[in-house]
Amino acid sequence: MKEKTLAELAQYVDGQIKGNPGVTIKSASTLGRAKEGDISFLANNKYEKELLTTEASAVIVGKDIITSAQIPLLICEDAYYAFMQIMVLLHGHRKHKKIGISPDARISEKAKIGSDCRIHHFVTIEDGARISNGCIIYPGCYIGQNVILGNDCIIYPNVTIYEGCRLGKRVIVNANSVIGEDGFGYATHKGVHHKIPQVGGVVIEDDVEIGACCGIERGTLGDTVIGQDSKLGDMVTIGHGSKIGPHCLLVAQVGIAGSTNLGHHCVVGGQVGIVGHINIGNCVMIAAQAGVINNVGDNKAILGAPAIDANIGKRAYSMIQYLPDMRQSIKMLKQKVKQIEEEAE
Repeated sequence: MKEKTLAELAQYVDGQIKGNPGVTIKSASTLGRAKEGDISFLANNKYEKELLTTEASAVIVGKDIITSAQIPLLICEDAYYAFMQIMVLLHGHRKHKKIGISPDARISEKAKIGSDCRIHHFVTIEDGARISNGCIIYPGCYIGQNVILGNDCIIYPNVTIYEGCRLGKRVIVNANSVIGEDGFGYATHKGVHHKIPQVGGVVIEDDVEIGACCGIERGTLGDTVIGQDSKLGDMVTIGHGSKIGPHCLLVAQVGIAGSTNLGHHCVVGGQVGIVGHINIGNCVMIAAQAGVINNVGDNKAILGAPAIDANIGKRAYSMIQYLPDMRQSIKMLKQKVKQIEEEAE
């Protein structure tokens, strides 16, 4: 772990200092948990009061934050991004042991392994697989026939990659995920479900990260595609033939049915379900637990099941608690109207 002065950190992230530039920073933490020697951040204004009580030695804030707190501040254009940069500088990413290629790995003679790869015990790599330079494959992984891994991929324990799948550069696949399993495709005839061969593949582009226990189905005819720099949380399922655009964020337990397309920079909250054969535009925000059943245009924010415009949904859901009273009021009004009509007769 490295130690830096606040002045050094400010130079590193191109920020400005308010307060003592010589304070020493050893680690990073949240506002509530920080102690002396820690740096924290404020990226959400609702936590602004914690600046008055935090024990952190310094706090990273955005340029819009105005506070009477006496704590040293590191003022940046994007506080959360600056915090990420400082986290990497102080703590670094996970280190991977340099083990070379384990003698307990089973690697086909017809597979190609690049330079500086680290292949752990009990990995199986089949015929025709191409593992590019700098890849790390942890114990228990299965790499099927003709799979391609780009440079510097990290495949964590017990991942299965079926035949013919293609991963780009710097792809991370977390433990127990499956890539290229058969899509959920059946033809039901006279009450019997007949399996449809899934002859497509899976393409995962550069800088994608896939969480633990995910399932990425291969396409029935074309490929299932995860676009560049998209990030999938744990237990996400992507149906056969779906296409996720670049720079998307899919939080844990999202399920997307087959042949659905997401544009770029979409954010999909936890436990969202999306039906098949629809198109979701660019820069769409989908709130947690929403059920999406129709096409969605660009730059929309939706919530609910079935999902509707977020502003309309918030108003509608805020009324739910009043529905019993409204029902009773309507019932009383109907009785009064009936009484007035009877008296008029």
